[in-house]
Parts: sequence; structure tokens; C-alpha cells
Amino acid sequence: MFGVGVLIAFVPVAIALIISPGPDSIYTLTRSVSDGQSSGVMAALGSSTGSIVHTTAAVVGLSAILRTSALAYSIVKFVGAAYLLYLGVQTFRNTEEFDITPESTSYTPRESFRSALMINVLNPKVAIFFLAFLPQFVQPGSDTTLQIFTLGVLFASLGFLYQALLAVFSSRARKTITERELVQSILRTVSGSVLVGFGVKLALERRTTP
Repeated sequence: MFGVGVLIAFVPVAIALIISPGPDSIYTLTRSVSDGQSSGVMAALGSSTGSIVHTTAAVVGLSAILRTSALAYSIVKFVGAAYLLYLGVQTFRNTEEFDITPESTSYTPRESFRSALMINVLNPKVAIFFLAFLPQFVQPGSDTTLQIFTLGVLFASLGFLYQALLAVFSSRARKTITERELVQSILRTVSGSVLVGFGVKLALERRTTP
């Protein structure tokens, strides 16, 4: 399908993009510190599942609609921005967000998965990114659809591996991190601010013309 040279070119670029801070990794950190390793890993899985959704959309051409239709792009963009803002405000309001006692867990693993999936799927920039990024590594003479889907799954798998490791290490440090109320307050404020910031940035960002 494609040779080792393609993987050598693709993997380093994909890793560089994956480790760049974004709403997905911030949300995984938030859930793992607040609710433990299981919720963090499930958030990572939700983000990676969203990447596969975008890959599938790129394959069937739905991302092209977002790229060419200003109305469709705007609808998805504002829904996604509103969801990020909602999560950020909820983080600010929930004073037990980083309380590690068992009875105060704020998100179950399933809820963490669902929220992370929504954050990823409702970001039109991710859809357009997959449409623009993956075809650059497609080799002529082979099944284009299969190549794009395979590269998308590989990207999602690398993303899950990185975020899962992030969740594991941050959850192990959560008891140390959250022993003091001041630290809990700082973490809650920073996490909420970052989510709100990403939401505002997404809402105000101008759509680039193809």
C-alpha cells in the first residue's frame, strides 16, 4: 500500500502535531487529575475516536463540504465553541472538580469518553486538517481511500498512545498535586481558563478560504 519511506515521513510529523497542546490533551489532563487514570484514558480514547470520525469524513468527502460551505463550517464551529465554553464554565463552577475523594468524582469514564469525543468531532478545524494533511502522504497507483483511512487510524493510534501516557502519569501524581486546596483551585482555574480560551479562539477565528 505504501512503503517505509512514507511512514518515516509521516510518523515524526504526526507526533509533532499530536504533542502540541490543544483542547484534547488539556481535557485528558483535566479528567485524569480530577477523576483518575480510567477517566483520563477514556478521554484519550474519545479524542482518538473523534480522529477516526474525521478520517472517515475525509474519506467520504464530508470534510470537503465544511471546507467549501461557509454556513456548514460556521454551524459546526459555533456548536464546538459553545461546547468548549460550557465545559470550561462547568470546570469553574464545580468546586469539587479536583477533589480526589471517591464520592466526589465528577465524571465517569464513560462521560469522559463522550465529552472528549464531542470536543474533537465538533471542531471543524480538525476535519479540514485531516482533509488537507493526510492526502499529502498518499502514494499514486494504490487505493487512495484505503491509504487515507490507514494513515488516519495510525494518527489516531499515536494520539491515543500519547494521551494515555499523559493520563497515566498525571493520574499517578494527582494525590500529590491535589493535597492542598490552593493547588486544587489553581488547577481548576487554569483548566477552566484553557477550555474557555480554546472556545473563544474557535468562535472568533476567521475561516480561511481554500
